[in-house]
Amino acid sequence: MKPADIETFFATLKAANPQPASELVYSSVFELLAAVLLSAQATDVSVNKATRRLFAVAPSPHKMLALGVDGVIEHIKTIGLFRSKAKHLLETCRLLIERHGGQVPRSREALEALPGVGRKTANVVLNGAFGEPTLAVDTHIFRIGNRTGLAPGKTPLAVELKLLKRVPAAFLEDAHHWLILHGRYVCQARKPRCWECAVAAVCDFRPKTAMP
Repeated sequence: MKPADIETFFATLKAANPQPASELVYSSVFELLAAVLLSAQATDVSVNKATRRLFAVAPSPHKMLALGVDGVIEHIKTIGLFRSKAKHLLETCRLLIERHGGQVPRSREALEALPGVGRKTANVVLNGAFGEPTLAVDTHIFRIGNRTGLAPGKTPLAVELKLLKRVPAAFLEDAHHWLILHGRYVCQARKPRCWECAVAAVCDFRPKTAMP
């Protein structure tokens, strides 16, 4: 994809959705971190159903720790891998209190030192909570980066680094959300909905999928 096409690509997505946002429901930086920790191999819809009750009783690291493993599990048992996620979440809460005064740190290094927090989760928090111009490459963004020619790469990190170089600065802060939503609802894995894609004209993917 040529630089001019990349500009058109994001300008088009922005025109359709000027203020994109995560579909995870949260009301604080801590709740965002917790929701993202719980979202691995789970849908945002399933996570939101669980955290609606969880965050009502435990909206802070201190209150989450007070629930204990069994208390957290009781709220998130409908989510996959709930036992390991509960342990990671509580250990993260403990470290937030011990090392960061109960606050979510703003540095990648400190975030990635928390249990269950990898580069992708750290990027979601840095971007969604702190407005950092970075991207978390999930399966949707990895697919779009390669399929469209926007940022081809063999690994999520390769795609991320290429996106950081190729996405115009004016679009970088919101690019994460635009790409995830586009991959979730239009540029789908099994059958991309090219017939309703607003950016098909600048996409390198061939052949285009015909309307069903």
